[in-house]
Formats: sequence, structure tokens, C-alpha cells
Amino acid sequence: MKAKELQDLIDFIAKSGLNKVNIETEEFKISVQREPNTRIVGGTMAPAAAPAPQAAAPASAPVAAAPAPAAAPAAAPAPEAGGNYVPLKAPMIGTFYRSSSPETPAFVQVGDLVEKGQVICIIEAMKLFNEIEAELSGRVVKAMVENASPVEFDQPLFLIEPM
Repeated sequence: MKAKELQDLIDFIAKSGLNKVNIETEEFKISVQREPNTRIVGGTMAPAAAPAPQAAAPASAPVAAAPAPAAAPAAAPAPEAGGNYVPLKAPMIGTFYRSSSPETPAFVQVGDLVEKGQVICIIEAMKLFNEIEAELSGRVVKAMVENASPVEFDQPLFLIEPM
């Protein structure tokens, strides 16, 4: 199975609402599973966890289930006393960037005021750079992810104090 076909399959499963799919042919065996809770992102259903393709083996060899290592999303720290912070979470898996290029300043710094809809960072996924906008107006309290780091779906990127 080619990478494009595999990506199309994962996209189809994510949009279909199915929680688990097992496919077995003469060439391969694949199992894709995601957590049952989902949310709507940009009009499409997004999985709460990345689908994990499992071990593929030739039909003549015995198939052993190899668990896919899962990177745990960074946990949000406990809010400080008197803090009413809202996390801005990653809407997709990809690489997090604080600016549009290495030569330009970051979209936001800790302490900056942001408006709802303001571009706050970029997540690169499959060679596409997706601008991530603030979901509410407020002050950036903390950056939860280092620049050029991989991020998981629903991982907190920033803590914002609503205004």
C-alpha cells in the first residue's frame, strides 16, 4: 500500500466516525484505531488521537501485534493562583512554528494581547503551513511548546488569560 493510499484511508476513517478498522489482504494487514471522542475542526471530524497503523507482514509470515509508540502530549501545568487560563490547543498533528520564517519575529510573545481570529502560530502538516488563530481575545500567559517542535492533536500550545 502506497503512502498516499494509506493517508487517504486514515482521512476516510477520521471523517466516517468509525473508531476501529481492520483490513487484511494478501500483501498486508493493517489495524487503525482511534479514541471514540471526537470534535469538529474546520467542518470535518478530527480524531482525539492519531490513528496508529500497526505491524504489516507478508501473508506467509505470522502476524505479531506491535504496539505503536505514542508520544504523550505535554500536560498543561496547574493554573497559578487567581488564574483563569484557557489553553489554545493544536487542531492537528504537525510541526509547531512561532513565526512564518526564521528571520521574522514570533507572531506572539508571552504577555502580548491577542484578538480572536489573530494568527498566533503555524503548524506544518504534510508540507502545508496552517495558520492557527486565537480562539478568544486575551493575554498570552505561557507558551507550552518550543519552536520547531512536533505537536499532537489537541496538545496545548499556549495558555491565554481571557479578557
